[in-house]
Amino acid sequence: MTTIRQRRVEKGTEAAEDQPSEEKDVKPSGKILSDHTGGKLWNILSITVGGIVAISLGLLTSVYVATLHENDLWFSNIKEVEREISFRTECGLYYSYYKQMIQAASIQQGLHGLVYDNKTESVRTINILERMNVYQEVFLSILYRILPIQQYLEPVYFYIYTLFGLQALYVIALYVTSWLLSGTWLSGLLAACWYITNRVDTTRVEFTIPLRENWALPFFAVQIAAITYLLRSHLQPVQERLTLMAVFIATFLFSLTWQFNQFMLLIQAVALFILECLDMLPTAKVMWLYIIQISGLLLVCVLQFFNSMILGSLLISFNASVLIARTIQKNLKKGGLLNRLGKLILHVLLVLCLTLLINKFIKKILNLESDEHIFKFLKAKFGFGATRDFDANLYLCEEAFGLLPLNTFSRLSDTLLFYVYVFVLFFMTVAAAIVAFRNLSFYFFCLISDSNQVQFMEKMEECIITLKPDAAYNLIHTVLFGCLALSTMRMKYLWTSHMCVFASFGLCSTEVWKLTLKCIHLYTSQRTHVIKYSVPIITLLYISYKFWPGIMDELSELREFYDPDTVELMNWIKSNTPNTAVFAGSMQLLAGVKLCTGRTLTNHPHYEDKNLRERTKQIYQIYAKRSPEDVHRILRSFGTDYVILEDSICYERRHSRGCRLRDLLDIANGHIMDGLGENEPDLKPSLYPRFCEEIKKNLPPYTIHFTRVFQNKTFHVYKLAKHK
Repeated sequence: MTTIRQRRVEKGTEAAEDQPSEEKDVKPSGKILSDHTGGKLWNILSITVGGIVAISLGLLTSVYVATLHENDLWFSNIKEVEREISFRTECGLYYSYYKQMIQAASIQQGLHGLVYDNKTESVRTINILERMNVYQEVFLSILYRILPIQQYLEPVYFYIYTLFGLQALYVIALYVTSWLLSGTWLSGLLAACWYITNRVDTTRVEFTIPLRENWALPFFAVQIAAITYLLRSHLQPVQERLTLMAVFIATFLFSLTWQFNQFMLLIQAVALFILECLDMLPTAKVMWLYIIQISGLLLVCVLQFFNSMILGSLLISFNASVLIARTIQKNLKKGGLLNRLGKLILHVLLVLCLTLLINKFIKKILNLESDEHIFKFLKAKFGFGATRDFDANLYLCEEAFGLLPLNTFSRLSDTLLFYVYVFVLFFMTVAAAIVAFRNLSFYFFCLISDSNQVQFMEKMEECIITLKPDAAYNLIHTVLFGCLALSTMRMKYLWTSHMCVFASFGLCSTEVWKLTLKCIHLYTSQRTHVIKYSVPIITLLYISYKFWPGIMDELSELREFYDPDTVELMNWIKSNTPNTAVFAGSMQLLAGVKLCTGRTLTNHPHYEDKNLRERTKQIYQIYAKRSPEDVHRILRSFGTDYVILEDSICYERRHSRGCRLRDLLDIANGHIMDGLGENEPDLKPSLYPRFCEEIKKNLPPYTIHFTRVFQNKTFHVYKLAKHK
């Protein structure tokens, strides 16, 4: 046992471990001092070079995505309205609040306009800071106003350069995480190169700049790096406190900038829970991480004026349940194998029951229904019964919320990333299973005869070296977020970026190669070190040779933004409608209307509100089979002055039958769908034709209520009659 403890603490190289211990005693003291000084200088030099490489790669990534954005749109040459239109769907909505703060007479007036907003949803006054995660836009607008840069930098460039700058932070965080896991910055270099060469699957920042995930994921990567460092053994108390502070700040910023924060942190909390139950992470540090998650989320809740969706999140209920359960069950890690398994099962059941009870109680008290569409979507997605719910089907029919396409893996395989990832994942999973069994059956080991204890502990020691706490966390992290990505394509960016980290760590890990070579009976210390450095270098050379020409071609390809129909529509609205006019239409288009014209909307793409979802379904009756009287009455109930109809929705061909917007509306209304194909038996023909098609015929029942005032190849704008 003494020898085994010594090996755990030993920090030398494999070569040093293989030398007889007597040699260390006969070395002259001057030689020891010289070796210590040389090793220290080498470490300082390595950290310096590694840090410079990390910063350089981060900056290069920022310049790379910024150049791609410029080359794709010719952003510097197009008009202001075209720049704003390029912020599609919800991106335009978020950017509109930055523009609103910039154009306000003062910071105080701008904040007042956000807290008492009556232009985002007609006939309603809402608090934007409560409903949406736009504090980043508020902070940037204030920063732009107080810095002396207005003469040199346009507001839009200050905004997009900040997002591209965050990509530098993102890459540096991935680099550092891989470096911490493997012990060499060569691993970080490989992770960053994989992130860049797999850009199509690791980020979409260059064409969805204001999207919330582009703000949040860099901070999430920093948090993962800080947790990886926190889980290392032998940290000094000061180091541990500073790392906990870094985790808290990163968690807070991540939660503040993305409305889906609670779901991502819940997956992280589940990962910590699994590892702590299997005794693979120190309990004290895990408890601190639970508290940090709750504290960060509650602080965001306060800043968002006590947003009820945060208070009713599963994360807060789950973390509170774990802390309560740990207080009740203090002796989980004592007893034999069956005893511990029984306690563990009871602990898991207790946590699950407490989570459901606490969450249901909070939602009952707060009358919370803001997130019910998410659970309806999940229920339908995983086959717990078909649904006619309009909101759930709207998500189910979107490609982004479908399964991860198989061609993703072929792209990731082209850079060798997927092959390496599977190789590392296999060995790490096997090691994790062995370690988990060893931890659960520790008292079983005590019953083994003395002659077999040494062999048993030697095998177990190999697993401990292979799966340290920081590696164990990153293993379960990549597995859980991989499952999320496989089930929901939009979430793949959380997985693929960490895939770069995990694969590069394994390829540069002494422990992984040591275990691999021992499995095929080829292990020597020298061979391990040669492979540890040669394989990553060969991989880097291969990536450079294969993808460098493609990157250069991509950077030299010049395109230009072109959407004349939307530009014409926005210019007409600004020139021919009053500033107080209220517009109805699709969520995606109206976000652009608000940004480009400042007009009032009936609905918008930020879907995390039950009243807004009901309102959107009503507005979308313009694409259903309804009478002109019904549509006019619905639109006027929301104060609508103008309605915009889009041919791309009315005659949609992008989705198959059953997933077109008009089909979803027909099903929700109980009407038979258009076109050839089956219908559910209880669906009936509508008494009226489709509104968006029939209104273009200018028949009297329609012209009484609607007057066409604008038309081009894509859009038709109708003014509503104001009947008494």
